[in-house]
Parts: sequence; structure tokens; C-alpha cells
Amino acid sequence: MKRQFKILALNNLDLQGQRQFPMERYEVASEIVNPDAVLLRSQDIHEMEISKSLLAVARAGAGVNNVPVEKLTTLGIPVFNAPGANANAVKELVLTGLFLAARNVIEAWDYVRKLEGSEKELAEAIESGKRRFVGFELPGKTLGVIGLGAIGVEVANAALELGMNVIGYDSKITVDRAWQLSAGVEQAPSMNEVFNRANIVTVHVPLNDDTRGLIGQSQLSVMPKGAVALNFARHGIYENKAVLQSLAEGSLSGYVTDFPTRDLIGKEGVICLPHLGASTWEAEENCAVMVTNNLQDFLENGNIRHSVNFSDALLRRMRPHRIVIANTNVPNMVGQVSTHLAQEDINIADLLNVSRGAVAHTIVDLDGPVSAETLKRIRSINGILCVRVLPIFES
Repeated sequence: MKRQFKILALNNLDLQGQRQFPMERYEVASEIVNPDAVLLRSQDIHEMEISKSLLAVARAGAGVNNVPVEKLTTLGIPVFNAPGANANAVKELVLTGLFLAARNVIEAWDYVRKLEGSEKELAEAIESGKRRFVGFELPGKTLGVIGLGAIGVEVANAALELGMNVIGYDSKITVDRAWQLSAGVEQAPSMNEVFNRANIVTVHVPLNDDTRGLIGQSQLSVMPKGAVALNFARHGIYENKAVLQSLAEGSLSGYVTDFPTRDLIGKEGVICLPHLGASTWEAEENCAVMVTNNLQDFLENGNIRHSVNFSDALLRRMRPHRIVIANTNVPNMVGQVSTHLAQEDINIADLLNVSRGAVAHTIVDLDGPVSAETLKRIRSINGILCVRVLPIFES
């Protein structure tokens, strides 16, 4: 059985990522009717009509604020992302922001580019003006890292190498990230502890209902005088009004953000960058390759890896006949499916069932093909969101 999957690509994605799709099985285009999957970077699809054919959405990046995750979850559609694929790119930009703020590089550059006059006058202006841009060195300063995911861990470890003291906080740090974190990073018992002690703070958490407005006046006001705040996570995590008030009062000496807004641009002490975090050729390729590989594995094998709304589900395919099921996470769902298969005298060779929140994903390998009538009965089970028979490709 051969089938060409149709992929709707909504942004210009790295070609190396698109090359992961075998041409004989996939059609990838920017205009496709009834796609099997949507592949995107920054385009907002909250208002996009969801086709009944849609099986998955994949974003070539970490954040999924431009994707209606909750709505897709209720339809049994996994949303894939690329956590960690752009971590090095963001880490390098965070360190760049740290140096820019510490040495007043932007202000000094702007001062020099506006100088006029003779060489003698220029030399005098340089010598007299440079005193205005005295900065500080990083060794011995304390960096606070809020959020110890892929990016936060890399930033924390790199700061240690620069001779900084590093204190981090993450109430939901994973075992894998904890292993990657240098033993020299002190883990704080609370976020407030970080702000009380850090000369510089950087935040690396997703934007959601729990983190929107996470950092306001109560956090910034307790930082050591002249502190620096960095935001290379998402707009909305810092309260801009609180940032500007802290700058005016002198509790903050600088704010570096990758998310410019009208109220921040041009303000003294604020450095705005045009969302450059993952804007490297390497990061774009890494993200595209990761999501296309995972999307292909899901479409062809039903496996799930790096989904924001479904648990990882990886089952090595040992039989040609496989069905995958998405359903609400309720008791006896697997039992009901097994009963219908048994009624057709179909043996289950292997099975994997995982759940996350309100939804579950089941992969079932069978010793023989399943009939249309049995599939119809399975689909009629209360709580079933999606059932599909996976294609069999020639090796």
C-alpha cells in the first residue's frame, strides 16, 4: 500500500528539513487542500479552519503560542515542536545581551557614530566621553536563571565558565535537564530567592497562563541596585510598566529584550533586539530537521516524540499491520478496542498505551489486517477521537 502524505508548509522552512520527507511519499507545498499535517514556524493559525483530514501540526521551534494547542488536543491532533534544537543559538544571544549590558556597548557605539570634527577633536571627545560608559566585569557577579530547560541549562553552564556565580530556579526541572546542569549551579528554593540575590536575571520559560506577567515590580524591586534583566523567552513574561518604573528608580540599570514593543523602544536603559533568538542558519536547520523527522515518524509509524500535548509514545514496528488511536483518557478504552479486534479473531502482537492529561494515545500492532467494519465499531466507542490504519510502505 502506498500513500502520499500532504504537508501544508506555511512558512519558508529550511530546505534541509524539507528534504527529510521522501519525495515518493510526500507532497509539501504552501497551498494544499485537506492536508495531513501542517508545518510552520511563526505564522499564527488560531483562526485557521482545521480540516477533517488533519493528523498533526509541527512547529519548527520551541514555543507554540501561535498554535491552538487546546483545540487540537480535543480533536486528538498532536502538536510537535523542537525543544532544544535552537538552544545554542539562544544561549549565544543571551550571552551577547549580557555583554552588551555589562559594558554599555550599544550606548558607547551610538555615542561614537555621532561624533564629528577633526582627528584631534575626535580623540578628545573619545577620551572625555568614554567615562560615561564605564561598565562592570562578569566574574564574581551572580546570574539568576529562571527556567532550567534546554536553554536555561546551557545559559547557566556557560555563565559558570565565565566565572559568574549562578543560581537557578525551576519547580518542574526534568531529570534529564538536572543531569545536564553543572554541579556548580546553585538551585534556589524559590523564585524570590533568585531576585533577591542576582545581579543579572535571565528568564527561560514558556508563555502561558502561569507565566504571563510572571515578573513585575515585586520581583524587580528586590534586586540589588543597578541590576540587569534579560528577556529572551517571550513577550508578556515581564510587565513592561514594572521594567520602566524600575529603570526610572534605578533599581534596574538595564533591560535587554528580544521582544520590542512601542512602550520600550527608545527608552533609556532598554536594548531591544528584533527577535533574533533562533535566527541562525544552524538553528533553523536543526529545528526543521527535528520536527520533520518526528512528524514523518508519526505519520508513518504512529510514534510520538516531542509533542506539547501528547506523551512520548515509541513502539518499534515489527509488524506491517498497525493502527493508532487517540482518545479521551478514560478507563477501559484499551479493553473495548481489544474486544472488537478479538471479535474479528485478530491477534494483538504488541501494544503501547500512554496518556497525558485528558488524552491518550494507543499504538497497536496486529498479526493481520483489520476490516472496515471493525474499524467502524472501534470509531463508534465513546471517547474515541481518531483511529487510523498506518500505511505499509515497500522496503
